[in-house]
Amino acid sequence: MKGVILHGGAGTRLRPLTFTGPKQLIPVANKPVSQYCLEDLISAGIKEIAIILGETYPEMVKEHYGDGSRFGCTITYIYQGKPLGIAHAVSLAKEFVGNEKFVVYLGDNILQDGIKEYVRIFDEKDYDAFILLKEVEDPRMFGVAKFSGDKLVGLVEKPKEPPSKYAIVGVYMFKPVVFEIIKELKPSWRGELEITDAIQGLIDRGYSVGYAILKGWWFDTGKAEDILKVNATILDERAKRDIRGEVVNSKIDGRVEICEGSKILNSTIRGPVVIGKNCIIENSFIGPYTSIGDNVKILNSSLEYCIVLSNSSIENVERIEESLIGKNVSIRKNKNRFLRLKVGDYSEIYL
Repeated sequence: MKGVILHGGAGTRLRPLTFTGPKQLIPVANKPVSQYCLEDLISAGIKEIAIILGETYPEMVKEHYGDGSRFGCTITYIYQGKPLGIAHAVSLAKEFVGNEKFVVYLGDNILQDGIKEYVRIFDEKDYDAFILLKEVEDPRMFGVAKFSGDKLVGLVEKPKEPPSKYAIVGVYMFKPVVFEIIKELKPSWRGELEITDAIQGLIDRGYSVGYAILKGWWFDTGKAEDILKVNATILDERAKRDIRGEVVNSKIDGRVEICEGSKILNSTIRGPVVIGKNCIIENSFIGPYTSIGDNVKILNSSLEYCIVLSNSSIENVERIEESLIGKNVSIRKNKNRFLRLKVGDYSEIYL
């Protein structure tokens, strides 16, 4: 069985962060979102993986994942270019897949317990396709399942009147027959080839399409608040106490990870928190549910429930909460009462 990770999309809801990199490489708990997808596939025994690249800095994806050897897999890169729909992206993997079954994983999705159990069911039951569903409060934002009793009879993309509360999770499993269905698809009103139409085509032609109700949580990390929430959730569940950096005259409470080369001076760190490599935290408080990337400097400041990406600096800021701070950002409070700002397009500032 092979794996396909979709790494396209413009990431407009995560601007300005996605002006300088793809949304799937934004880290949560100091790990890119799409790396969780890759690790889920590998844990399920899938070692041959294709990554479908979009228009947003594809070279950064290749730089991070390389040939896959450091992750224990082999990676093939396929260029989609313009976002013409999930089904279109899947169709590009036809040659890579060959005659094997395969799993498609949207690179901005994270599942609590991975996919190993569901891959096993798909393989053992020998379905032509297999999807995961999750009950949600507002199904109108998703592809939604339609049932007749317990039987899956249809899928509707972002319906105004949802036929159920079960949304389609961004993991799909197929036999190669799906490529024949995709060839017959017409673009939707969005100008895209919809994966829900492809699965509906399989159902309509009598192919066996199985489903499972997802256990555990599922996040589609499309907005800043989603990124912060999943960061906090993963830290809460997976953070551990692992102090490899230098700690001087500081208090480290709970599950805190401090990586090599980092220095904590005259500060308090209260977990769950992860701090990357070569950081300097001095005269500061870092509160729970905060992830700090590599080469970050925080002086005389207080942060809680935040993500700070690499090579950024924060100085003399009394308190920052619920904030997603990008790479190479400088935040400093001057001694005067006025504000001095350099703010890029699509930024948000709350004072």
